[in-house]
Amino acid sequence: MGQLPFFIQYLKMGHLFEPLVDECPLHYVSNNSPKKVNILGSFLLSILSGHTRYAHMTSLMSDNVNAKLLGMTKVVSDDCARRALQRLDEAAGICWLQSHLYYSYSPLLSQPWILDVDVTVKPLYGKQEDAVIGYNPHKPGRPSHTYHTYMIANLRLILDVEVQAGNQSASSYSAPGLWSLLDRIPQEHRPALIRGDCDWGNDAVMTEAEQRDMDYLFKLRQSKYVKKLILQNHCKPGWERLYEGWEAFSSELKLSTWKRTRRVVLVRRRIQNDIVVAPDTNKALPQQLSLIEPAENMAAYEYSVLVTSLDNEAITIVQHYRDRADCENSFDEIKNQWGWGGFVTQKVKPCRLIARMIALVYNWWTLFVRLAEPDKHFDAITSRPLLLHGVGKQTTHAGQKTLTITSTHGRAAYIRQACERISDFFDRLKTNAPQLTPIQCWCLILSEAMKKYLHGVLLRPPNYLNSEN
Repeated sequence: MGQLPFFIQYLKMGHLFEPLVDECPLHYVSNNSPKKVNILGSFLLSILSGHTRYAHMTSLMSDNVNAKLLGMTKVVSDDCARRALQRLDEAAGICWLQSHLYYSYSPLLSQPWILDVDVTVKPLYGKQEDAVIGYNPHKPGRPSHTYHTYMIANLRLILDVEVQAGNQSASSYSAPGLWSLLDRIPQEHRPALIRGDCDWGNDAVMTEAEQRDMDYLFKLRQSKYVKKLILQNHCKPGWERLYEGWEAFSSELKLSTWKRTRRVVLVRRRIQNDIVVAPDTNKALPQQLSLIEPAENMAAYEYSVLVTSLDNEAITIVQHYRDRADCENSFDEIKNQWGWGGFVTQKVKPCRLIARMIALVYNWWTLFVRLAEPDKHFDAITSRPLLLHGVGKQTTHAGQKTLTITSTHGRAAYIRQACERISDFFDRLKTNAPQLTPIQCWCLILSEAMKKYLHGVLLRPPNYLNSEN
């Protein structure tokens, strides 16, 4: 990790790592106990390296350069790291990590944004606490944990994550965490809408959102009355043509479990292979009328039904839901490239703490990579070789230390230009840093990293954070 000094400079200029260490609710009594900075720094280096096991942490013990740049005296062992998470009080540890997660993205909430909610499954292979058999489409019958995740749409930033038992994948288990998260966000910075899959299209969630005066966009399961609505509107005129063969139709629906009528948007697309059904078979109309259109050569359609409180036109609502697919890419990256699929212990408390810690480091790294390439998101499998991997050699002469970084990447010229841009930005920021508070420095870094989405807007510190700093 020869290029890590650039990331460490970013952590120091943004006042990210030192406050994390200072506010950590981990306390030792013995004089021989490890230092907090060594423990948290070891976690940081391990997560950045893409490790998935605590035992992998021992491979970093020979690093005498990056550890010292973080203020560490050594990299701790994997046993020490596990015991530290066990020692932390769970409530205090979660509150501590949530506050730093919030600090990492809070200035961005002043701009219009969408909150995505989803659940991913983490299969387990030992005897772990809360390892229960639940919904697991890829490995049915395998005990698992569920990761209930809340994220900022399109920016790939994690708001919070909760680890629960494998059979607790329904929205009823995610909803308390969602409302708690929204209660911690000031009213003027709350999302423009909440977006989720068909598990969220139930009356309890939508009623709660309406009482909080929050818009939502969910998908509906194709239950009996939903299929009946499709049947009623299948041959009606007024379907709007969207793109790539998709059509949309706005209507209203009130299910038997709903307290009120709500707006729904029917979306359909013709299946490429036409299906012709003989009229004298069991598959003939009217049972299949919701899928077959006899007026157009019995062409088959696939349907989706969205429920929303938005007043936008149908094409905008459909596009909003299509954009939700990006959160699946975030799950794929964090589980397979960042460690959500690993760092397993027998107790569930360390799993809940390390999941948030990985999310925090993931947010930091994502924003750092945006400084180098603001127009594109790089997954860790691409960004680590670009901006992290390299050979670093430290030499000392006449009391002056020099760090020489050699990149063996095929795009070494591009990497050098990116690192020079980052260094130039921090040099300019450093000239003004003495007059700025930590949150003001962080806002300037976020403004530079997210300039593609902000379109030149400079972020301002939230009043509640600005007063604290």
